Amino acid sequence: MMFPKIIEIGLLVLFVTSFGAGETQAQLKIGTVDVNRVFKSYGKTKGAEAKLNAAKTAATKEFNDRADAYKKAVEEINRINMQIDQPALSAEAKAAKAKERDEKIAEIKNLEREITEFRQTREQQLQQEMLRMKEEIVREITGAALELIKAKKMDVVFDKSGATFNGFSPLLFSRESDDFTDDVIAALKKTDHSGSMSKGEDVIASPAMSARPFPAKSTPNP
Repeated sequence: MMFPKIIEIGLLVLFVTSFGAGETQAQLKIGTVDVNRVFKSYGKTKGAEAKLNAAKTAATKEFNDRADAYKKAVEEINRINMQIDQPALSAEAKAAKAKERDEKIAEIKNLEREITEFRQTREQQLQQEMLRMKEEIVREITGAALELIKAKKMDVVFDKSGATFNGFSPLLFSRESDDFTDDVIAALKKTDHSGSMSKGEDVIASPAMSARPFPAKSTPNP
């Protein structure tokens, strides 16, 4: 379902200016939000994970059904080959078995294409669904944060959970009094009907959030 590193939602900095025409301020009002914690606390994050897990399970079952049919077809071809090798089998019977084998080989090649197409298509669908859910959650978190930023008349707000490519946080220090993460969580909780919001519970790093739903091993060749 489920998002690989879905918490990397691109909210490294939330920036809002509140200067009106002719309005001046002696000092910038700066705040911080731990977007990582907000994301993990949001009930819709857990709901998205559950939905993706269900889709992944269904896709894996469909893939395994096709893989099983493929393996059975391979076994059937091997069985026919053994029959063809029987010395007691007449030339006419051998020709009939060879024709049956060729038909099975054509069938198995179609199954190969079907399995490949299914895997590629379904993985793409799950990836798109994952991105869609991610964007929706990001949009709602951003909206809630911006409403509070306006209400608090802040000028600059940093995401204190963000990190640069070098591993350094863009925010080296902030006073706890400037942080309004709990306010964002509370605002989202008022409109969230997907489930409870559990502070600090990590529902993001679960292996089930992997976008790749199918077994890693390849199907056998006839």
